[in-house]
Amino acid sequence: MTVTFLGTGTSQGVPLIGCRCPVCLSRNPKDKRLRSAIMIESEGIRLVIDSGPDFRQQMLREKVSKITALILTHSHMDHIAGLDEVRAFNFIQKKYVDVYAEEFVQTVLKINFRYIFDGTDYPGLPKIKLHTIENKPFAINGFGIIPVRVFHYKLPVLGFRVGDFTYITDANYISDTELKKVMGSRIVVVNALRKRKHISHFTLKQAINLLQKINPEKGYLTHISHQLGLHRDIEKELPSFIKPAFDRLKISL
Repeated sequence: MTVTFLGTGTSQGVPLIGCRCPVCLSRNPKDKRLRSAIMIESEGIRLVIDSGPDFRQQMLREKVSKITALILTHSHMDHIAGLDEVRAFNFIQKKYVDVYAEEFVQTVLKINFRYIFDGTDYPGLPKIKLHTIENKPFAINGFGIIPVRVFHYKLPVLGFRVGDFTYITDANYISDTELKKVMGSRIVVVNALRKRKHISHFTLKQAINLLQKINPEKGYLTHISHQLGLHRDIEKELPSFIKPAFDRLKISL
């Protein structure tokens, strides 16, 4: 199984529009962060988790021509705004795109992308087949996925465990019960927005503490803002088994 980090940035991405801080002005490619998303590939299956505003750019950059399914963690725009772009896959694959999301996320999709779901028969509209998921294991083409319930302040969000890999974005709370689902993962990805306390994201310290509790072989940080600092400086502050993820990083399991 191969996991590609399509984006590792926060809702505004890095650099921010108009910002002149050292991170936003950095020439290091690892400091250029599109909105957070990943792609999982295994034995002919290609799953994309989240389709934010950079979805089109991410698919072009990775030369993706086919996807098996799109899975959504939650309904915030930095994770769903690129949904319209799936129409390219409709054209290439000659079929609907399967989108997996919780029911309340689907409600938001039907509001924000009403033209997709209101029955309008117009050439070129995205063709999407919605699949309802809950906080229960499910499978896509026989590929098993275990949801992990986390909270983004008061908003319920789903992380996902696939084999020995767990991905958690947009969270600042996970219960002990849900954490048990993550234990034993070889690789764990957790959001770490910044050092200063935030209402709905783990801070750097909180993310480190969580990863130390889980104790995977490797931990990665994602959903990183420019406030966290330069990539090279973040690396120096982390335990040896934790690294800041960066766009286009690939890991194999």
